[in-house]
Amino acid sequence: MKFTEEHEWLRVEDDLVVVGITEHASEQLGDVVFVELPEPETKVAKGDEISVIESVKAASDILAPCDGEIVEINDGLVDNPALVNDDPMEAGWFFKMKLDDMEQLETLMDEDAYKDFIG
Repeated sequence: MKFTEEHEWLRVEDDLVVVGITEHASEQLGDVVFVELPEPETKVAKGDEISVIESVKAASDILAPCDGEIVEINDGLVDNPALVNDDPMEAGWFFKMKLDDMEQLETLMDEDAYKDFIG
């Protein structure tokens, strides 16, 4: 897995990358009450605002971690945004994307570097 400074995790599955927010981010947000997801087939550039999470504490943007195309979204979050709190690293994933260049993953943190970052 790879991690961003915006507290997103990325997991490679075949030629796609699954993206969600970390357990740390989920805990900081508190109870998630709404998730707005991007449309499939949306082309994104690293840093683009592509999703919104609203919790009882705040609203936060999810940024594109890399350049690519959104190919699938987790429809389950629309009906049950609490999945982000219940299982942020598995069932609470946000979207899957096809990266323009898989080597972009090398610029992100590994798990040890992320743990140091949130220290």
